[in-house]
Amino acid sequence: MGMTTDVHVRELRYFATVAEELHFTRAAELLYVSQPALSKQIRALERQLGAELFHRGPRGVTLTEAGTALLPHARRMLADWTEGAAAVEAARAARRDTLVVGMSTSPGRGGLLPAIRSRFTAAHPEAVLQLRQMSWEDPTAGLADGTADVAYVWLPLPDADRYAWTVVAEEPRLVALPDSHPLAAREEIDFADLAGEPFLALPPEAGVLRDFWLALDERRALDGPAARPPRVGAEISGTEETYEALVAGLGICLVATGNAPLITLGGVVTRPVRGLSPSRYALARRREDEGRALVRGYVEACRRVTDRA
Repeated sequence: MGMTTDVHVRELRYFATVAEELHFTRAAELLYVSQPALSKQIRALERQLGAELFHRGPRGVTLTEAGTALLPHARRMLADWTEGAAAVEAARAARRDTLVVGMSTSPGRGGLLPAIRSRFTAAHPEAVLQLRQMSWEDPTAGLADGTADVAYVWLPLPDADRYAWTVVAEEPRLVALPDSHPLAAREEIDFADLAGEPFLALPPEAGVLRDFWLALDERRALDGPAARPPRVGAEISGTEETYEALVAGLGICLVATGNAPLITLGGVVTRPVRGLSPSRYALARRREDEGRALVRGYVEACRRVTDRA
């Protein structure tokens, strides 16, 4: 059977069409090829199979036994191939019409998401939006491994040159601490006074983002013992874990103003901190996707909503 492995779909289609028409000229017209080209293809197929498929007699064309044997299989393969090609097209269309929005924390922030969604769907009624919650291990919220098309992320991003982004919110970083903590009594806290405390840290995989929430840049600028590397009291990979670790007194942590309500449940308070740069929350996408219509459309909807806000 080695010789038959490279029979092409086109050759089977030519064969099946001649078998149905039993007429080379009519088959050639249906296939939009010249009759000599069609005859040549059929002869090549017969050579490959080592059997004649058609009798070409004075009264026209008839199928040989070999041709009759091949026909149902050729039809089935052609039907399967058509189905396969349709499945590929459906998958492509679904990908074209679906936009996956990744996020590591729900943006909240005054109904931002619903406002963007309604503006986006008004402009792209055919599109399906999928919101996907990503783990804190992935600071790109699905952009790096392709599981998201656009994503709400905290800056800085690792491999920043791979991405483009639109800043959605720039907010002061507060400190969250148990209400029993001595520093909780202050209205406002200097970062230098916090630097020696145990901190809750994002997983190491979060890279530059872990460094940002441990305020590494600000620590380097401090003098004396406060400039030491952070003490990590515990690692956190979600909002509930963060709250539990704070209540248990495992450490304190920095939090964006917009996320403070997620962890200031019973027993936890937030305070402003002097000497910290603000946090920046952004809608990001991969640079190579900037031309995709739905990606562009979502970014545009986001810009309009945030400009209005």
